[in-house]
Amino acid sequence: MSKKLHIVKVGGHLVNDETALQEVLAAFAKIDAPKLLVHGGGRHATALAKQLGITPQMVEGRRITDADMLDVAVMSYAGLANKKIVAQLQELGVNAIGLSGADGNCIEAVKRPVKDIDYGFVGDVVVVHADVFSTLAANHFVPVLCAITHNKEGQLLNTNADTIAAQVAIALSNTFDVKLFYCFEHAGVLHDISTPDKVMETLTEAQTHTFVAEGVIHQGMVPKLHNGFDALKNGVNEVIISNINALTNTNAPKTTLQ
Repeated sequence: MSKKLHIVKVGGHLVNDETALQEVLAAFAKIDAPKLLVHGGGRHATALAKQLGITPQMVEGRRITDADMLDVAVMSYAGLANKKIVAQLQELGVNAIGLSGADGNCIEAVKRPVKDIDYGFVGDVVVVHADVFSTLAANHFVPVLCAITHNKEGQLLNTNADTIAAQVAIALSNTFDVKLFYCFEHAGVLHDISTPDKVMETLTEAQTHTFVAEGVIHQGMVPKLHNGFDALKNGVNEVIISNINALTNTNAPKTTLQ
């Protein structure tokens, strides 16, 4: 039987709320198994961009990244957000090591081809070098991945953190029994944002297509679910979307992808 590996992606409100982030990291620290954290930080990047006079652009929950916005993303994700998280995990007794995709050449990507939309310096993952993460885990390091990759030609690329979490989970599913947990501020995928207690307990890909067409599921949840189902179809054992409560309580409300 394969060894269990927990991959937790944390983003949205949680990365920018110091109290909420501390609670998530405390719960993450209690996971008694090999683990890996992936974080976003888009809201901080958006705020920093505005402070610098740069207007952020989003299309269907995905960020348009021109050269200036890429600099902001690297500063925000690989710099401030990543190192704050690593420092807090060290305080909690977790031997965390902060990484971008360029570090150890762990995640290679290519600039997204221009079709209907030019996303700029946005990267699509082409290969995850699972041995990097396996080696770190074997030596009791806990990787903390930010949403920056590279093309191995000197170019950094902004890559959706949900995608990174899914692709790393898929790559490591050959070695581990992987549980992928998308942790954000709600208890799961909601029927209506105004009724946060009504969580979709299970969700299939067919149901997702219907809900997207009806406008029930929209914005940043769309790429999250796309990546979650991709992971589930490619070797990942379990994919859950919920909040901090489900990290520590298996009976807490959550959405399980099927």
